[in-house]
Amino acid sequence: MTQKQTRRTFLKRSFSITVGSLLATSLGYYYARYIEPKQLSIVHQNISHQLIPNNFEGLKIVQFSDLHIGYNYNLQQLQSAVNKINEEKPDIVLFTGDLIDSPMTFKDADKIPAILKSIKAPLGKFSIYGNHDHGGYGSNLYLEIMNKAEFTLLVNESTIISLPDGSQICLVGVDDLLLGHPDYDKALKNVPQELFTILLAHEPDAAQVTSKYPIHLQLSGHSHGGQVQLPFFGPLITPPLATTYVEGFYEVEESNLSVYVNRGIGTTRLPFRFLSKPEITVFHLNA
Repeated sequence: MTQKQTRRTFLKRSFSITVGSLLATSLGYYYARYIEPKQLSIVHQNISHQLIPNNFEGLKIVQFSDLHIGYNYNLQQLQSAVNKINEEKPDIVLFTGDLIDSPMTFKDADKIPAILKSIKAPLGKFSIYGNHDHGGYGSNLYLEIMNKAEFTLLVNESTIISLPDGSQICLVGVDDLLLGHPDYDKALKNVPQELFTILLAHEPDAAQVTSKYPIHLQLSGHSHGGQVQLPFFGPLITPPLATTYVEGFYEVEESNLSVYVNRGIGTTRLPFRFLSKPEITVFHLNA
């Protein structure tokens, strides 16, 4: 082991101890447990690409992800998040998975569709499966909720978003990589290569596969931004398939693919967020 690696390991452990100690204090615990998880931020991002048609200029796409309802995230908070989404007046709304933390134990699933249905998006509302949506035999429940909420669930399939003048972009969704059955070839079977194409994949490290296909932008969640981050070093722990791409924008080397990783809204496993605020992302398309 080199001296540089030894020093880096030492520093990271030191920061871990420092942050752990901070969270262990009453003030640090209170902030990470009760304040930051409720600091829902609206993040604005610009998307520019030569294949985006001129008439899509200024179109708004809102992405939200990883609600984990039932695990320290309740229906009142969901309604508040929906209100924030509607305040942005989106044209398209995308949910990238993990609706209920434990689908088979949550008792108020029947109340979710009415809240999600109130989201307004004239060009459509779309969703994909996350690992928690499949977990605990929740696949059918999630499908039922999304249908009632008037979301189109994309499972290894694509759809074309068209404007009255005939200009188009393409939206693709693949099944969850951890607990589903993703099939890129099936999903992209009917996608015209001349269209700007957005792919929804719950786990961000799917980009290693996505980059092999004619896809221009991948939108993901799953990572929660690590939930707890260290200054200068980033997240302490990230879930499987969220280790390479953790939060924000990335350009995948030797490809035309960009990846955006949303930090999600809820929490799972531990009810803490530290230097990883929950987010709703608003993408502004630029021709």
